[in-house]
Amino acid sequence: MTNYLDFEKPLAEIEGKAEELRAMARANEDMDVEEEAGALDKKAATMLQDLYKNLTPWRKCQVARHPERPHCRDYIEALFHEYTPLAGDRNFADDQAVMGGLARLGDTPVMVIGHEKGNDTKSRIERNFGMARPEGYRKAIRLMQLADRFNLPVITLVDTPGAYPGKGAEERGQSEAIARSTDTCLQIGVPLVSVIIGEGGSGGAVAFASANRVAMLEHSVYSVISPEGCASILWKDAEKMREAAEALRLTAQDLKKLGVTDRIIPEPLGGAHRDRGATIAAVGKAIDDMLKELTGKTRKALVKDRREKFLAMGSKGLAA
Repeated sequence: MTNYLDFEKPLAEIEGKAEELRAMARANEDMDVEEEAGALDKKAATMLQDLYKNLTPWRKCQVARHPERPHCRDYIEALFHEYTPLAGDRNFADDQAVMGGLARLGDTPVMVIGHEKGNDTKSRIERNFGMARPEGYRKAIRLMQLADRFNLPVITLVDTPGAYPGKGAEERGQSEAIARSTDTCLQIGVPLVSVIIGEGGSGGAVAFASANRVAMLEHSVYSVISPEGCASILWKDAEKMREAAEALRLTAQDLKKLGVTDRIIPEPLGGAHRDRGATIAAVGKAIDDMLKELTGKTRKALVKDRREKFLAMGSKGLAA
């Protein structure tokens, strides 16, 4: 692991010392440092457990944004086969912040759609850091309608700070595109399951996550606005993001109590980026389980299930 979060700095020092000792031993075969390095490993493991035992909402935001966390492309490449990307909204352009296409999950043909943030400077700029423009949501609408026509389950992977707020996006109808994407989610007569794999920011996330079943990774977040944005509006001070994160109740645990999300997918100790393979496998199992819950439901029943889910949202856990 090369990227440590602010609150992980003491851990970085210990793990760095252990690696430094082992590097010295590799350079000098006569040195025996394994006992000392092993003691540092144990100390680091204990510290990691303590750090992640009871993360604050703000720290969960930091973990959800970790640059080494698995992104949409990673999940598609690992969980699906015969993936055929579909591009463009048939109106303006192809938005690289949204990827999607036909694929198979096991033996089941599906439509998979998700936000992609990119994994290096070049791809992050190309993907606009996962912030979709109107053409991205219109592409998602096109793919969901195609899935509905051919009776294919839809799987969405949400990881966005929010929809792109630029001038061009607003001129091309950003709000209208988000609203229509949300409406399409609610109207299609096929199973729709969604997983918040990192950030679920604002209407940009809701436009993909108005689903029959919504799961969240343990350290993902889902909120109407980012903590920094909330703090800027309420206190005119973005530095109050910690207080905002507490007030927004954006963690998977809070949202499960409120009925916004249906299940929490456990992450490896230290976050999804510490064991990407295990995280991706856990998400795959959750998707498979959620689709099985919807198997056999008629089109009318699926739409009704979704409608009742959203009408009941927030009625649980209000006193908590």
